Amino acid sequence: MAKRQNPAEAETPAVETPEETAARLKQGKGAPTPSRREQEAARKRPLVPTDRKEAARQARAKQAEARERARVGMAAGDDRYLTARDRGPQRRYVRDYVDARFSIGEFLIPVMLIVIVLTFLPSPVLQVYGLFALWGFFLIAVIDCFVLGFLIQRRVGDKFGKTKVERGLRWYGAMRALQLRIMRLPKPQVKRGQYPS
Repeated sequence: MAKRQNPAEAETPAVETPEETAARLKQGKGAPTPSRREQEAARKRPLVPTDRKEAARQARAKQAEARERARVGMAAGDDRYLTARDRGPQRRYVRDYVDARFSIGEFLIPVMLIVIVLTFLPSPVLQVYGLFALWGFFLIAVIDCFVLGFLIQRRVGDKFGKTKVERGLRWYGAMRALQLRIMRLPKPQVKRGQYPS
């Protein structure tokens, strides 16, 4: 025969507020350990916040803070915030090698801007010379990128082992060499002439 429960015993225990739970837990030993039901009740939060505007403002602030942390981390070259394209010791080595080197391709964008300005001048001779100079400079930059790719392949092979060289390092180094130094991301971590060992 099943034992009947007293109605007074069947009542659920009173749930204390989170503040009461925190105060009780601060007392230390001597207080009973809260039951699972009490702990779960203390942790409960409403699914929909009461003040939606405030909740949205806080969420935006957290996202902005996370984005800023990621931006600073990426600029500093922190592996946790780098994209898959920039991650790894070989990529870091290539970045440091390119940043330590003086590359002709860095000045391709300024030369292009100068040629664009020359095209607005009324002198057709200056325009033609400007275009020839741009194409000549572009050809020299491409040759410099090929030399850089060869040097990168050899240096990375010597450091990490010729069989363990990642694919695409030459292209990665060439694309970085064609950017202005101040526009590179991650930011350069070495000075000019400070080649990685």
